[in-house]
Amino acid sequence: MIFQKASSKNTEESTLATEGGYRDEPQQNDEVETVVGPSVNVEGDFASEGNIIVKGTVAGSVHTSRHLSVEAGAKVLANVRSGSATIAGEVRGNMKVKESIELTSTARVLGDIEAKILVVEAGALVSGKINMPGLETSEGKVRSARVSAAKKTDETVVA
Repeated sequence: MIFQKASSKNTEESTLATEGGYRDEPQQNDEVETVVGPSVNVEGDFASEGNIIVKGTVAGSVHTSRHLSVEAGAKVLANVRSGSATIAGEVRGNMKVKESIELTSTARVLGDIEAKILVVEAGALVSGKINMPGLETSEGKVRSARVSAAKKTDETVVA
């Protein structure tokens, strides 16, 4: 199932449906969130104007101007465009993030990443090209680097 919630402008808390019932979750702002539950498989183009939380599997393309969160155990088999992102699960596809992306220690990314800010915890695995706008070579072109991160180490190898 896909759950959407909209919080009231008069309250700081909203209720989110889960498999075991309902739980209260603090809401930081008045944006709609879309949650792809752990038992849900979405195929096709997936777009939202609000935050997206993926706990299941999404195949196709994912687009949000807000925040994308891929939780541990979740899979996104798609190209991704978002305002910001936190990845704890697996993404197989290219990611274009307008602001910042955080890869937690359980993240697995197989594809190119483009973002202004990249945060990588030890243990995260990336196979692809990293492009961060702002670094220019003498020819005036933005330079990108191939990055390989070794599992369970703090080493990052740039070739």
